[in-house]
Amino acid sequence: MFYDIIKSLHIVAVISWMVGLLYLPRLYVYHNETKNNSDMDTTFLKMEYRLYNYIMNPALLVSFLLGLYLLYENKYLLYENYFLIKFFMVLILMLFHLYLNSLYKDFKKGYRNKKTKFYRIINEIPTVLMILIILLIIVKPDINI
Repeated sequence: MFYDIIKSLHIVAVISWMVGLLYLPRLYVYHNETKNNSDMDTTFLKMEYRLYNYIMNPALLVSFLLGLYLLYENKYLLYENYFLIKFFMVLILMLFHLYLNSLYKDFKKGYRNKKTKFYRIINEIPTVLMILIILLIIVKPDINI
């Protein structure tokens, strides 16, 4: 039963993290269209800061720690190719998470170097990875590399 509680909490944390990964780039789409130092610019900076630091970072930390515990309990997964691919995709999501922070810092400095279309495109990265990760975990394909 303890394992199932940990697994459930892991899923809740992953969902919370994914919400942030999906929403923050969308905020950047709208933020990019505001003028630097305007009231809307300040509002977006607050929203982005709070989303990243109060929701995304804790959710990532909890997801990671609970995921490590689940992996500790299921060490055989390290020998499954589908799981290794899934783990690699999660690492990409973690790097994307860090990249979103660097984009926030650019907005905070007043930089508007990227076009709005860029933010619309990167908004799809976590969606695609999430779909692939879910398929790998549910289907557990026999992948021979």
